[in-house]
Amino acid sequence: MSVRNEEGAEAPPGDVRAAVRDGLGVGIAVGVSGLAFGAAGVTAGLSVPQACVLSLVAFTGASQFALAGVIAGGGGLVAGSLGAVLLGGRNALYGLRLARTLDVRGWRRLLTAHVVIDETTAVATAQDGRDAARAGFYTTAISLYLAWNLTTLLGALGAARLGDPEAIGLDVLGPAAFLALLWPRLTAGWTEVRVALAAAVLALAATPLLPPGVPVMLAAVAAVPALLRRPAP
Repeated sequence: MSVRNEEGAEAPPGDVRAAVRDGLGVGIAVGVSGLAFGAAGVTAGLSVPQACVLSLVAFTGASQFALAGVIAGGGGLVAGSLGAVLLGGRNALYGLRLARTLDVRGWRRLLTAHVVIDETTAVATAQDGRDAARAGFYTTAISLYLAWNLTTLLGALGAARLGDPEAIGLDVLGPAAFLALLWPRLTAGWTEVRVALAAAVLALAATPLLPPGVPVMLAAVAAVPALLRRPAP
């Protein structure tokens, strides 16, 4: 069966296979980080069922860790939830970016929106062609959702024995996989490099002043000048 790209021209089937490999690699690698969240959630005071339900219905790692961090620091559930919602708001922007590519309708749109996160967006936008982007998105979503929820359960159950998740390096899997996807874009040209450097400076400057997660959202402002200078199609 032939595969066609966004412009309608036939695209190599290998693009779709590569997207599936990317999705599985990211989904499994990042999904293992659910061990860290399960342990962190229970350590913060959540029960095992609460940690598991949070992974099932929230499914956005940064927001989940932010909520657990607020609770662990003595904050209330309302304050933690508000911070988690604010941090997860970036997923709405991802949805706008992916809406035309995924082109889902009806009840499928609700299910698809649930898995629009950093990793699925990164894999989808790294592909050439609409079919490859869709394959990468859904492969990442399914593999990551299953792995994240399974490892959340395992991490929560074994929290006492696991101790500090950061001590064994589980906290670096997500950022490392995300950086691996972004690296080709950083080497594509000076515009990407300048935006990345400006974003890093903004995030570092805001980190001592703002709650966890907010500096990352603020760093997105660095992309605005580049978007304004982009010539109209």
